[in-house]
Amino acid sequence: MVLCILEGWQGSGVWASAGVDSKAWVNHFFGHTHPMANTFGHLYRVTTWGESHGGGVGAVVDGCPPQIPLSEKDLQPDLDRRRPGQSKIVTPRKEADRCEILSGVFGGKTLGTPISVWVKNEDARPEAYKEMETMFRPSHADYTYQAKYGIRNWQGGGRTSARETIGRVIGGSIAKCMFRQLAPKLSVITFVRQVGDVVARIDSSRVESKEVEGNPVRWPDGKEAEQLVKLIERVRSEGDSLGGVVECVVKGCPVGLGEPVFDRLEADLAKAVMSLPASKGFEIGSGFAGVRM
Repeated sequence: MVLCILEGWQGSGVWASAGVDSKAWVNHFFGHTHPMANTFGHLYRVTTWGESHGGGVGAVVDGCPPQIPLSEKDLQPDLDRRRPGQSKIVTPRKEADRCEILSGVFGGKTLGTPISVWVKNEDARPEAYKEMETMFRPSHADYTYQAKYGIRNWQGGGRTSARETIGRVIGGSIAKCMFRQLAPKLSVITFVRQVGDVVARIDSSRVESKEVEGNPVRWPDGKEAEQLVKLIERVRSEGDSLGGVVECVVKGCPVGLGEPVFDRLEADLAKAVMSLPASKGFEIGSGFAGVRM
């Protein structure tokens, strides 16, 4: 957009008169020297860091108010929930994913300062990806990182690995601790609505967390989940995979979240969801079904 404005206003001459090389500026702004975006949020900011097969991964959370009860025990259940190696339908990588709070907490309560949390990579095997040093995986970020930055971490994808989501889980888990104190009536439940062509035929208001957490698919019907596990295993044995749809239901949400016009709640949610690896669509409310109403 900036480039279009410069061209439309014959910006090269305008910037040249100010002693600025517009082409060099545009190359700097859009080229490989532009810094990566590793932070999400405004008042509550989450910065994720670390690589898949490096020493560890984690997050720095800024914006959490003081005197919120917080310890590793509060964060660990959510990290255990996403931990790899729990079933045959997830990555076989073996990680304990034990977290350690490095800053921002004293005496079991937050200080209001940045909270840094790290998780050690215990099953890092960078040598397993040696062939990727000279090869680009299709539909991955290997080529785009190389083209944009002139360098990439080919050991498991580095920052583009799903292991980056540990930092997001940490940020979300700390937010849950905040809400327990500041908005106790707020509830959030997330479940898998669809796997391949199979759709969960259940009203969102009837979904129970206990049922969802009782199976590796995070399906709202435990008995049906058993059949889905078999389906996923069969497709995986054929060297293929299945897509899915995840649904999140929030109740008791405070009034007035979001700011017009570019920081609307829907816009921020869409940005967060669409930044997840392999995420290709986002709906809120009636979503795309609204065209048929």
